[in-house]
Amino acid sequence: IRGHAGLDILAVTAITAAVLVGEPWAALVVVLMLTGGAALEDYAENRSKRELTALLRKAPQQATRILAPSAPGAEMQGHTAEVTTEDIRVEEVEVGDLLLVRPGELVPVDSILVSEHAVFDESSLTGESLPVERDAGEKVSSGAVNGQAAVTMRAAAPAAESEYQQIVRLVEQAAGSKAKVVRLADRYAVPFTVLALVIAGIAWAVSGEAVRFAEVLVVATPCPLLIAAPVAFLGGMSRAARFGLIVKGGGTLEQLSRARSAAFDKTGTITTGKPVLERLLPADRASEDELLRFAASAEVYSSHVLADSVVQAAKQHGLSLVEAEHAEEIATNGVAAVFRTPDAPEAVTVRVGKPSWVRHSAPDLVLADLAPGELAIYVSVDGRFAGAIVMRDQVREEAAQALRQLSALGIERTLMVTGDVAATAEPIARRLGISEVHAECRPGDKVRIVSSVQPRPLIMVGDGLNDAPVLAAADIGFAMGARGATAASESADIVNRYDTLSALPRAVSIGKDTVRIALQSIWLGIIISVGLMLIAAFGFLPALLGAWLQEVVDLVAILGALRAVGPRSERITRSSPVASTEQLHFSTTQDRK
Repeated sequence: IRGHAGLDILAVTAITAAVLVGEPWAALVVVLMLTGGAALEDYAENRSKRELTALLRKAPQQATRILAPSAPGAEMQGHTAEVTTEDIRVEEVEVGDLLLVRPGELVPVDSILVSEHAVFDESSLTGESLPVERDAGEKVSSGAVNGQAAVTMRAAAPAAESEYQQIVRLVEQAAGSKAKVVRLADRYAVPFTVLALVIAGIAWAVSGEAVRFAEVLVVATPCPLLIAAPVAFLGGMSRAARFGLIVKGGGTLEQLSRARSAAFDKTGTITTGKPVLERLLPADRASEDELLRFAASAEVYSSHVLADSVVQAAKQHGLSLVEAEHAEEIATNGVAAVFRTPDAPEAVTVRVGKPSWVRHSAPDLVLADLAPGELAIYVSVDGRFAGAIVMRDQVREEAAQALRQLSALGIERTLMVTGDVAATAEPIARRLGISEVHAECRPGDKVRIVSSVQPRPLIMVGDGLNDAPVLAAADIGFAMGARGATAASESADIVNRYDTLSALPRAVSIGKDTVRIALQSIWLGIIISVGLMLIAAFGFLPALLGAWLQEVVDLVAILGALRAVGPRSERITRSSPVASTEQLHFSTTQDRK
């Protein structure tokens, strides 16, 4: 019975008693029942772990390294027809190696695409069902499946630091924990054993027939107690994995089922962490389109976090960008670029960046009047101030709905714990109905605040390096969009790979469903077993028949626990990340029954 002392005694006593009273076939059925129960448990565990082990089975194992391009310049053009290659283990790939990835092969390590264009299937990483197109210079994560053409790539990280291997490590961590409810099921063993022996002893004493003792015990075997809770929790972890949630232990699901408070970081958690265009403030001599076009054309050559937002804004406005004759990024200040346009006889110099730097070339710069939560970049053209571009970090579209769902699931207290200033954080909190704001917090402040919050358990949601300590300190640490590659994901109890806040109420709902199913399965097995014991005590259940009926009880308990896996059709992708309110309310209603 795998180390459960109280249940070992009960099983051995039942088998011995059946043999001693002349019921060897009943004893044999009990033995078959115990071994069959173990086999069913193994089957149930394997089914429950399917989604958790899928990543392990598909992990890249080898890579093809290009030793010499076929001709000068072939590497940069992405030619792969005639090259000298060698097959190596993925652990042998070094940063900078040129790799050949054939059609249908896995990208072995995080890499930069060298070929001009390629198509990849990233569904195992992101949940996105459609193929993803990549151009030269873009990063491709390990584990992506190459499309119809061979491509060359430059290794950007060793295997151990690549995205897929980080996810694999999280999956390996996920299988070993044993939840409190599972241990509670183990503790039921002693009372259940005592109850069974008492009923059997009374039946023997009252009837004067030793066979009654055996008849009671053969229907009191403990498989439902041993199997139901572990299978349910493994099923819940598997169900969470289908929604992009890597749960690092069954105990986390038990904590989620009882969660009463939730704390959120702001940037990258409540907001997208990707600023969007709020408004354009051109100077008198410039138009909005001219301001945005020149700024975006220069920002193409910048690696700053705001650069891509400016470029995307220009594309959304339908503006064509101008190729620079020369461009230079000045670290921590901005970017300077020289352009020549058909409608201008001479080249123009554009500067985009922080106001103190742009003012050196454009003394007439005027600071923008910014509202809380806004930020601005400034533009000059040929030494004249051209205007400012105002950006704002965007609140996640699903944030308000996710918070309403959390309230419906029993979260009584919500708070924002952020390093940002109060003037930026408080309007967002009011808009979303978050009851408390703690602003300008350093990592140590976040830990102190979260540690003192009541009621418990508390969920902490964050995404950045500075969130790692508080994620570890919380009852349940929930890492947003980390995909296993940051300190936040290593510290968290749950890693949300799809970067959507709607996954949080989904996780709470799964936790509640899992605990409910585990307890239902445990008590169902206990109640049926006790009922059969009472029937056997009055002499209405022969030992052999009772043993077969107990096998049915075991099967019922296992099938009941397997409900925690959820239907196979239940799936989330990045294209449809938000669970409906009705679905979550349905789960909550079931919890209360």
